[in-house]
Amino acid sequence: MDKSSFEWAENAQAAITVCDENAIIIFMNKRARQVFSGRGGNLIGNSLYDCHNPKSSEKIRELLKEGTTNNYTISKNGIKKMIHQQAWFKEDGSVGGLTEISFEIPQEMPHFVRS
Repeated sequence: MDKSSFEWAENAQAAITVCDENAIIIFMNKRARQVFSGRGGNLIGNSLYDCHNPKSSEKIRELLKEGTTNNYTISKNGIKKMIHQQAWFKEDGSVGGLTEISFEIPQEMPHFVRS
């Protein structure tokens, strides 16, 4: 993917990070660089495995191998976030890497069941 593929994401309110099939970070939007400023901000070119513990690294390997998604919430410093990780695919259908989108959510959030 070339850089112009990510223009839409640069100023999104969510933190968006994209890696390739080798778990090398190839894109971080402005919000992601802010979120990871304590680790240097712009981590493009770094491996996701260097940024995660062994359990999380195993999950990354699984997502890359199986081309699946992973969703969860976290709380850190009183802020609750939704984390959505999903594989992205090349034109030939093979896994190209992963995209992670994280954004703040309220501590208490309405849930609606629609028919």
